[in-house]
Amino acid sequence: MTNVIDQLYANVKNAIADAVVAAGIVTREELPEFVLEVPRDKSHGDLATNAAMQLTKIAKRNPRQIAEAIIANLNGASASIETAEIAGPGFINFRLNKNYLYPVVGDVLTSGDNYGRVQDNAGKRIEVEFVSANPTGSLHLGHARGAAVGDALCNVLDFAGYEVTREYYINDAGNQVANLAYSIEARYKQALGQDAAMPEDGYHGADIVGFAEELAKQEGDRLLSLPDDERFAYFRQYGLERELDKIKRDLGRFRVSFDLWYSETSLYEQGLVEQGLDALRATGHVYEEEGATWLNTTQFGDDKNRVLVKNDGSYTYLTPDIAYHRVKYGRGYDQLINIWGADHHGYIPRMKAAMEALGNDPDKLTVLIAQMVSLFQNGEKVKMSKRTGKAVTMEDLMDEVGVDAIRYFFTMRSMDSHLDFDMDLAVSTSNENPVFYVQYAHARICSIFRQAEEQGVTMRALSDIDLSRLSTEQEYDLLRKLGELPQEVSDAAAQYAPHRVIRYVYELASQFHSYYRAERVMTEDPEQTQARLALLAATRIVIANVLRLVGVTAPERM
Repeated sequence: MTNVIDQLYANVKNAIADAVVAAGIVTREELPEFVLEVPRDKSHGDLATNAAMQLTKIAKRNPRQIAEAIIANLNGASASIETAEIAGPGFINFRLNKNYLYPVVGDVLTSGDNYGRVQDNAGKRIEVEFVSANPTGSLHLGHARGAAVGDALCNVLDFAGYEVTREYYINDAGNQVANLAYSIEARYKQALGQDAAMPEDGYHGADIVGFAEELAKQEGDRLLSLPDDERFAYFRQYGLERELDKIKRDLGRFRVSFDLWYSETSLYEQGLVEQGLDALRATGHVYEEEGATWLNTTQFGDDKNRVLVKNDGSYTYLTPDIAYHRVKYGRGYDQLINIWGADHHGYIPRMKAAMEALGNDPDKLTVLIAQMVSLFQNGEKVKMSKRTGKAVTMEDLMDEVGVDAIRYFFTMRSMDSHLDFDMDLAVSTSNENPVFYVQYAHARICSIFRQAEEQGVTMRALSDIDLSRLSTEQEYDLLRKLGELPQEVSDAAAQYAPHRVIRYVYELASQFHSYYRAERVMTEDPEQTQARLALLAATRIVIANVLRLVGVTAPERM
């Protein structure tokens, strides 16, 4: 289905091009690119173009003279143009016949839940890896922001035509997981009444104590008789499973799911880390120095070369990560996206350099940085959970303010900007709370339809509704805004910027609230009432669709 707004822009551009040719200014082939945009000041009209100014050098004429020639040869009827006026040094402002907007209602009502979908990227496969927290404790606020933004981005990419794979990389190898196993073992012994010291870098959370006490009840002291390596493997596996279950539970509550959970350990078990090293060695970009193995990443834009294998024979963090990204490239995606925390910014050039060294296109890998979140309550910064006295977790925040508020607030700003999260605002039922404001718009429309039903008024089939009865400036604004959603989805996907759709739905909600205050929907004129019900039915669908993209519910009552 051709989008109404896109079609209008195409028609106006064609009308301008035809006028330029008819005026003998240049041929269509010589016509340079020109801008067609909505003026910031509505008094300047519905659309404006700089076409005359772009033609000045080619035509060697004054831009206002060119603009006059374009207007004189313009076939406005073909593009819903009612008037065209010259402004400033040579801009042309257009006022349009608003009839072009009426098909928007039919587009929305016909498409329903799929309104806003575009096929810009049909047939393209994209993988998004996000959250990927170490399975050694609870998800924190940074993980929550990554989860909110990552899932919303995946939804937007899906709506823009991509085949999307959501992936979670399980960091289940290395010292951190070993410390998890040793921590559970120490707590297990303590639960059995034995003296046991926690490891130096152990995990002291209440969850570890709980896991150990459960084991002591279930297994008694049986595990102490196992050989050291078997006992370690048991505690390691048990701890990983319990921590991952907790992570999956929290993410499920947060309305985030993954298509693929990829284990770092599997890289070692399948020999993929060593294969990655061999592949790098074969490129000639690996060298030995001071007993260590290095990758020459400066050759590909990194600020210094990187160690792959330390002089004690152990791998650096980079080495298995290279192997993992080599696996991801090997799956044949058109694009790979990683969402990393703020502390990983410096890691980007070395990973891109490693991929280029392996012969992969580094531009296929995009790394987005999710900046930190600061919590505020009663005007003060919050660092500790009231419940545990420890750092605030994603679970704490869900208990305190709810999923809708977190997902909306965490996604409404560009992810590369620091976010101050006002917990008091997030739970308030006032128009200052943006998520309440948008959700209330949806609930208010639902309320109008309930009132209509109580009065015995049912919305007719669209073919029986005279949409020309929508004639106020605010109705035109609503129609125009509804028609912009497909382009907003397209732009948000192209820029990997899900905050754009939140800005859009807030603006739509604002326009609806203004319309509701200015006009009655249920009027004494049945034809006008039907047209306004159709407009509101379309508005309700669009609000719900955008909220669904960012993982927020669209309540029918508030």
